[in-house]
Amino acid sequence: MTPSDVTLLVMAGGLGSRFGGDKQLVDVGPNGETFLDYAIRDALAAGIGSVVVVARTDLDALLRDHLARQHGPDLPLTIVHQDTHGPDRRKPWGTGHAVLSAASACPGPVVVLNADDHYGPTGVRRTVEALLAGGGSRGVILAFELGRTLSSSGSVSRGVCRIAGDVLVELVETHGIRREHGRIVADDPSGQLPDDAPVSMNLWGLPEAALARLPGQWAAFHAVHSDDPSAEFLLPEALDQQRAEGLLPIDVVGTEEPWIGITSREDLETARTALAET
Repeated sequence: MTPSDVTLLVMAGGLGSRFGGDKQLVDVGPNGETFLDYAIRDALAAGIGSVVVVARTDLDALLRDHLARQHGPDLPLTIVHQDTHGPDRRKPWGTGHAVLSAASACPGPVVVLNADDHYGPTGVRRTVEALLAGGGSRGVILAFELGRTLSSSGSVSRGVCRIAGDVLVELVETHGIRREHGRIVADDPSGQLPDDAPVSMNLWGLPEAALARLPGQWAAFHAVHSDDPSAEFLLPEALDQQRAEGLLPIDVVGTEEPWIGITSREDLETARTALAET
């Protein structure tokens, strides 16, 4: 297995409710680049063979036009519309459903990431390398230091990793994380967290078998939550369930690079300044 056997799968179907618009297509780079463009360029530089973008039907024309201008006509691109993979609901069903909706377009292992985050210049490459080193049976998380992922404009949610050696033991979805009086505190679970706590920012390397298990997990989720308009089938929770059941060992690759992202409008200029300096 080589990097060309890996697909970059970008989750770009969110509504951007807290941001107040489509973060997927907001320019953050000095030449009109979006976060999506940085991810694609990093992936191609790492030798990845194809790109799948999970988007929405209403974004299709704008997205195709933007990608053609940034990457030319030869980009090995497939666009999947999450909203056509029912059941129909205005709010997308979550990141796990996004990946599930694109699984048929990904014939092998994948690197999955968000369209509104930048994972540093080496993030994608390091994830690909670790995925290939796992021989096709192990997952990978690129873990950032928590203190490098906070927003100056409010609290955030992060997947806090418990690690034994370099292997994930537990992923704890933690909400209301913010800096107060020089400390990092969280609301749920409540408590104080160290600056260097490893956290997942949804950059995953996944073997084909992990994707193949998602339909069964989705069916079980939907059977319980079909009438809940706010319920989300989340990729980290689905993968952590596979890990807990002994089906998917997950290696943790740490990075000291800063994460750059936008949760709210107030984060936009900070992101633009940071990317202009990279």
